[in-house]
Amino acid sequence: MVIKNIKKILVPLDGSKNSFKGLDEAVYLARHFNSSITALCVIPSYPPLPLMGKQIPYEKHILDQVKKFMSNAKKTCVNNKVRFNEKIIKGIATLDISEFAFDNKFDLIVIGSRGMNPVKELFLGSVSNSVAHKSKIPVLIVK
Repeated sequence: MVIKNIKKILVPLDGSKNSFKGLDEAVYLARHFNSSITALCVIPSYPPLPLMGKQIPYEKHILDQVKKFMSNAKKTCVNNKVRFNEKIIKGIATLDISEFAFDNKFDLIVIGSRGMNPVKELFLGSVSNSVAHKSKIPVLIVK
């Protein structure tokens, strides 16, 4: 399948080096197609088990981290003259990325091949793998 008109690119970010590799590839495509990029961060609905009961500090800590890497993503796009939007949602990344892309009529998802936690991926499967299998729109996985 050849995509001829990519106007809206969704780039899931988790702050990892690999998610920013996905952003770099998306910037290249966006410049070629005169597209906009939306960076999406899915914050887990519940904190990791050791942090249960500390909901407010957990959320503040996570949001502080997300704001930092979203700011870096915005700088990357602005420096390359690419229109940038950001969206932060609570949910489950493996489910909500493909649903968000479909519901908001994105033309392409560009995602890094591995996120923050390779050990978790070993047992649960990677987010990028899940998105590729569940998405109803094209997915580009960047290594």
